[in-house]
Amino acid sequence: MTRPDVAAPTRSLPITPKLPTVRAACHGPASEGAGAGVPIVALAGAPNVGKSTLFNALTGLRATTGNWPGTTVDVSRGVWRDADFTLIDLPGAYSLDPLSRDEELTRTLLVDAPVTERPDAVVVVADAAHLARSLYLVAQLRETTHRVVVALTMNDVARKAGIEVDSYALAEALGCPVVVLDPRRRQGLDNLTRSVREALGRPSPEPRPVPHVEDALDRDDERFAWVEAAVRAGTTASGAERVSTSDKVDRVATHPVAGPLVFLAVMWLVFQVTTTVAAPLQDWLDGFFTGPVSDAVRGGLALVGLGGSWVEGLLVDGLIAGVGMLLTFVPLMALMFVLLALLEDSGYMARAAVVTDRLMRMIGLPGKAFLPLVVGFGCNVPAIAATRILGDARQRILVALLVPFTSCTARLTVYVMLGTIFFGRYAGTAVFVMYLASILAVIGVGLLLRKTLWRTMGSEPLVLDLPPYHLPTARLTAAVAWGRLEGFLRTASGIIVVTVCAVWLLQAILAKPGAGFNDVPVQDSAYGVAAQAIAPVFEPAGFGQWQTASALVVGFVAKEAVISSWAQTYAVDEPAEGEPAGSFGEAVVSSFEASSGGHPLPAVAAFLWFLMAYTPCVATLAAQKREVGWRWTLFGVAMGLAVAWLGAVTIFQVGRLFW
Repeated sequence: MTRPDVAAPTRSLPITPKLPTVRAACHGPASEGAGAGVPIVALAGAPNVGKSTLFNALTGLRATTGNWPGTTVDVSRGVWRDADFTLIDLPGAYSLDPLSRDEELTRTLLVDAPVTERPDAVVVVADAAHLARSLYLVAQLRETTHRVVVALTMNDVARKAGIEVDSYALAEALGCPVVVLDPRRRQGLDNLTRSVREALGRPSPEPRPVPHVEDALDRDDERFAWVEAAVRAGTTASGAERVSTSDKVDRVATHPVAGPLVFLAVMWLVFQVTTTVAAPLQDWLDGFFTGPVSDAVRGGLALVGLGGSWVEGLLVDGLIAGVGMLLTFVPLMALMFVLLALLEDSGYMARAAVVTDRLMRMIGLPGKAFLPLVVGFGCNVPAIAATRILGDARQRILVALLVPFTSCTARLTVYVMLGTIFFGRYAGTAVFVMYLASILAVIGVGLLLRKTLWRTMGSEPLVLDLPPYHLPTARLTAAVAWGRLEGFLRTASGIIVVTVCAVWLLQAILAKPGAGFNDVPVQDSAYGVAAQAIAPVFEPAGFGQWQTASALVVGFVAKEAVISSWAQTYAVDEPAEGEPAGSFGEAVVSSFEASSGGHPLPAVAAFLWFLMAYTPCVATLAAQKREVGWRWTLFGVAMGLAVAWLGAVTIFQVGRLFW
């Protein structure tokens, strides 16, 4: 039988020309959607069925995608490009019986909200290779008056497993349209648009007739029987069950011993490739900003009579030195995001959750607690929001306290810079070690809190659908990588510009008698004097130089600002009489050699540990306050500073005995 791409039950009603308007509580401002009075369509479905990928394909946006549950913890909104609809992407849910806060949000918007405030139609994204798991949600929605359209994904995977889906028969059994599509390759989207438009043109359907039962288990049994009948009517299996390539690879990738080794090898390769390939581009950009760009600005200011003025200091020593230094890391960030997007699109990152399940249960957390921590290696802010996938409030608090110990991409820029300066061709390995240290910090602090504040908290094993391995698509990989890079630059740009201007102003203000504004030796400026007052705290850790201490203070705002503040400090700090000016890297090396008493390597290692462990940024604090409140947020700040300082002192004091 030839399977149609769009199938609808034969009892479908005639299309009426008028589309309904909406007044939904989940609707945001009109500027975020297609406008006021337009239909609202919700995307629903279990995690890892391609729902967010479909959302991005339909809207042209770049919502976060990933091969694990918990990636979507809020409602994403966008305009359906080929139709006058507003599309909302709901958090992943296997059913309308919530076990976590993100699933509760899905139920609230689809069921608990008043009828007039619900979406006008629901597109349920279903995995053709595991159809029964996806259709339980359809069974529940068919018991309501929602207009339901089923979007069938993973059809190629189903065929490889010997499963053929007759979408026409399935639509007849479900009582709603079924559309076959491939969102990763943008196939079948027009059919989905047409099917949803037709569904919106019909009156709300009558709920699926179900027998009246009081017992919840009996009601579930009826739904499972309905799902089983629909799957039996709409699918055929050809021959014996096959062992897929994904299953064969997973025998190694998820093995208790080989799995962690594969994971470590993959991560090391990512960091090694990133630092090696991006290094020439970084050097070129550094020379471009410090050479032609700076010279052009100086020349332009000289022509208008502002040469040597405070304006030149702000633009050249402030903005160009600080922002330019950060921009040299754009190639590195772009390459890192591309490699991580390849791992996610291929399906490997879900295996990382399986590999680390034992570690999570060891510190009293469920296996899926690893998922927010994985997000934290990209950015701590969405990672803390992702703790909503955990049903237990104590588990959410514990994970929210552990997330700041995961090394976000903002820290990565500092790791790479210092790794390149001090470890040369071993910079990739140095960065890899820092990520291992980050994992050890999460485990160590988690064990400590488990033995003290969370002694009675239990854990449960990880239950996770492993997606089949895919050959990554260039379009999706590029879209995800660019979306993350754009988000990083958008977030960092405003913070960095403000921070750079503030640092320059403090460096231009005289704190000791002598020179005037913008003619101040940096060590005598307000910035330098304040940093010198803080620096003694870090002397036991080997980096008690005021330049280093000041960078850590600025890094409290954003870790990206560590590099820009250093660039500004060394750009305006005049060398002592008879000493060569040197390059930026030489200035950093000289600073660590002086503060460590000739032991720069353990001092750098101690500094990197402190940078990794103390408060990530003010945005993370805001996210923590929103999720767990001020009391736990302040506790986390104090704990992070203690772990950072004690660890840094230990690393330096022990390390200087050997280095």
